[in-house]
Amino acid sequence: MPGRLLRGLWQRWRRYKYRFVPWIALNLNHNPRTIRYVPEESKDKVISDEDVLGTLLKLFQALFINDFHKQSDILTMLPETVKSKYHDLLSVQHPRVKLLEYRHQQQNIFKPEEILYKTLGFSVARATSSLISAGKGVFVTRGLVPKGAVVSMYPGTVYQKYEPIFFQSIGNPFIFRCLDGVLIDGNDKGISKVVYRSCNGRDQLGPLKMSDSTWLTSEICNPLAVGQYVNNCSNDRAANVCYQEFDVPAVFPIELKQYLPNIAYSCDKQRLVFSYPLSSAVLKKHVYSRVPGWLSWLSIWLLISAQVMISQFVGSSPT
Repeated sequence: MPGRLLRGLWQRWRRYKYRFVPWIALNLNHNPRTIRYVPEESKDKVISDEDVLGTLLKLFQALFINDFHKQSDILTMLPETVKSKYHDLLSVQHPRVKLLEYRHQQQNIFKPEEILYKTLGFSVARATSSLISAGKGVFVTRGLVPKGAVVSMYPGTVYQKYEPIFFQSIGNPFIFRCLDGVLIDGNDKGISKVVYRSCNGRDQLGPLKMSDSTWLTSEICNPLAVGQYVNNCSNDRAANVCYQEFDVPAVFPIELKQYLPNIAYSCDKQRLVFSYPLSSAVLKKHVYSRVPGWLSWLSIWLLISAQVMISQFVGSSPT
């Protein structure tokens, strides 16, 4: 019994130590391969925003057409120019996605991961990680990922630096810190799940959804929305993907926003974080990311502590 208890405590410590600030401070220089150094924010754009936007529009449009039988309520609210665009697409064979054969009473429906494969040439999925005590991981299950492609998207609620995230952060290993201090909470359980669903319902305009909430379930509409389960690299497992930030432009088609797996906590600006391969990934390759994970957790801890101290200071009255 004591041996089982000690083993349980040891496993918990192995998962928790990456969020324990004294351990982080003592081990910053011990794992140089896990640290990604970016000198300036402007130098973090390995893939241009135009290429990222083009990839997302290509995939989301294919998903939209595949779900065309469910889009009748949305199409009634769109301008005639947008309606005609999709009706025309149904009569033309797409060069990469063979899902545009439409009949009045019959339509071929593909799973989202099949749409991803037919559109971008590969598919990814969550599965049990090959790392011990790492929980879930992300694998390339089919096809080949070319260098520079969008491999996954990091879903979740987007918080600005000044917005409250203390209670959501307790025991939460899925908080991603961007270069400018913006935080993305990719936890699909607990209070984080409740906050995301609330914000998703707040921004919905009738049948028009401004973000995708299916990543909170087992039936994911956007097959790329698995980025929060990408395992960090280690000294033994080199990184094969890296993260990059992307701000959704205002001209993004409103009918395709239903596939965006991110929602802003309060502001209008919508932020995405996606991963791209450092080299071509072969079939059934385990995906590992290189992010400044320890530095990010240290910054998050300091930021949350500062928020608590500021709120206590503002809430106290002078004697």
